[in-house]
Amino acid sequence: MTRQSISFTKPNDEWLKEQVDNKEYSSKSELVNDLIRQARRQQVQVDWIRTKLEKAEDSGFTNEGKDEILRKSKSLLDDKI
Repeated sequence: MTRQSISFTKPNDEWLKEQVDNKEYSSKSELVNDLIRQARRQQVQVDWIRTKLEKAEDSGFTNEGKDEILRKSKSLLDDKI
C-alpha cells in the first residue's frame, strides 16, 4: 500500500476521528479509502448516466412515457452496479 501525507480541515479531521472513535472504522486511513471507493463507484454511475443521456439526445424522440423510461433506466443501472 502506498503511504501518503494529507492535511484535513479541523471540522473534517474531527468528523474522521468521530467515525473511528465510534468504531465505524478502525482507522482514518480505512475511512478515507472507503470514501474514495464510494466516490469511484458514484463516478461510474454518473459516467454511465451521462453516456445514456448523450445517446438519448442523439437518438431523437420516443413514444414511451416517463414511468417506462425511468423503469428501464433503473433496471439498466442496477445491472451495472
